[in-house]
Amino acid sequence: MVTTHVFIATSLDGYIARQDGDIEWLLQRDDPTEDHGFDAFIADKDMIVMGRGTYEKVLGFDSWPYDLPVVVLSKQLANEPVPLPLKGKLQFSDLAPKHLIAQLDEQNIHRVYLDGGQLIQSFLRENLVTDMVITTVPVLLGSGRALFGDLPQDADFKLLSSRSFPSGLVQSHYLLSQ
Repeated sequence: MVTTHVFIATSLDGYIARQDGDIEWLLQRDDPTEDHGFDAFIADKDMIVMGRGTYEKVLGFDSWPYDLPVVVLSKQLANEPVPLPLKGKLQFSDLAPKHLIAQLDEQNIHRVYLDGGQLIQSFLRENLVTDMVITTVPVLLGSGRALFGDLPQDADFKLLSSRSFPSGLVQSHYLLSQ
């Protein structure tokens, strides 16, 4: 059975990026002396599934940051070739979340990290998010790209833990209530 897991940061008012995709407000708060738990989070994952916007943001980094295989869900990129430096590291797919999960289950993939606001929203709409680790940054952006969007039904989560950091960040771990 495939489980899906979110690890993401958001502003106090619920945005994951400015409207133009800028995340400098988040990077300015990154304190290398604080362990926010990402390495422990990612250690037991088999694969990363991300949306096109996140993929395009990551392409702007100095180097490809992931050792795990990556699937980029995108109707726009599905028929595009994978860039040469990323061959064997990622693939593009235009499958719906439930169909991707079925395919990953057939491939014996068990634990998947979901990354990207619209992608997370699409998995939430299909009730396919197992748990979420949300780190709240104490900044109000006023507008931007929201982490959450419209849902066809309530998605009830149970708080498993919450902790704060000296930098002011607060991290909460939620499990989908069954």
